Amino acid sequence: MAIQRLEISNPKYTPENTQLVTVYSSHLQRRHDISIYNINTKANDVPIIILMHGVYGNHWVWMHLGGVHQVYESLKQKHQLGEFILVMPSDGGLHEGSAYLPTMKHGNYEQWIMDDVVNATIATTESASQNSPLYLTGLSMGGYGALRLGAKFAKQIKGISAHSSITELSQINEFTDTPLSLYQCADQNEADLLSWFKQNKSQLPPLRFDCGEEDTLFQGNLALHQALLAENISHQFDRFAGAHSWEYWHQHIEQTFRFFNSIELQN
Repeated sequence: MAIQRLEISNPKYTPENTQLVTVYSSHLQRRHDISIYNINTKANDVPIIILMHGVYGNHWVWMHLGGVHQVYESLKQKHQLGEFILVMPSDGGLHEGSAYLPTMKHGNYEQWIMDDVVNATIATTESASQNSPLYLTGLSMGGYGALRLGAKFAKQIKGISAHSSITELSQINEFTDTPLSLYQCADQNEADLLSWFKQNKSQLPPLRFDCGEEDTLFQGNLALHQALLAENISHQFDRFAGAHSWEYWHQHIEQTFRFFNSIELQN
C-alpha cells in the first residue's frame, strides 16, 4: 500500500544533516516516527542502513543514546567509509517492544519496516531511490529483527549485521513481562531465526553478528553461531569484551559500518 500521510521536519529547526519523519503506517494504521541521518549528501542511489532499536527504545535512541552519527562521521573523516543514509525507525510501538514481527492481532511490524519505512525514506530523502542498496542492523531486539528480516527478505538485502541479539523470541522476557502470546503470528515458524536462514540459505546476503562475553545473551548468540556452522551457512561471529550496554553498541557499530562498506566496495 502507498503511504498516505507524511510529516517532515523543517531543516531550519532540525539538527544538522538530520531529518525527522512521522509516517501514517499502512500496516499498523497509526502514526510512527523515523530519524534519518546524512540527508545532505549529494550522491545518488545512496545505500540505506536501517538501524533497529531494542526494547524500551524509539527512533531517537541510536543517535541520542548511542551517538551513531558521531561514529559514522568519524569514519568518513578518516576516509574509511563511503556515503550511507542512516534510517532509524520506531519499532512500531507494541508494548515494550514489537520484535518487528507480523503479529496476528496487533499489526504487521515487519512490513512497517520493509515497506513503510523504506518507502518513506525514498519519498523524503533526495539521495535515496528504489536503486539504493538496503542494509539491516540492530541491537538486542533490533538485532533479532535485523537477523530475521534479513534472512526472510534475503533477495532484497545487501548485508546483515547484528549486535547483542535476541536469538530466540522467548529471550525477550529477559527484558519485559509482555506475554509471548502477544507476538503470535499466522505461521508458527515465523519467529524462528534458524528456520528462515535454512529456508533461504542459497540467497542469503553477507552476514555478521557480535556479542559481548559479559552479556546475558552471549550464550544464545554462541548457539546461533554453532547452528549456522552446522548448516554450512556462511557468516562471521565476533565475540568482544562487554555487556548489554550503549557503551558496547557505540563502540561496535563501527564493525557494522566497515562491514557494509566492504560489501559496497566489492560492487
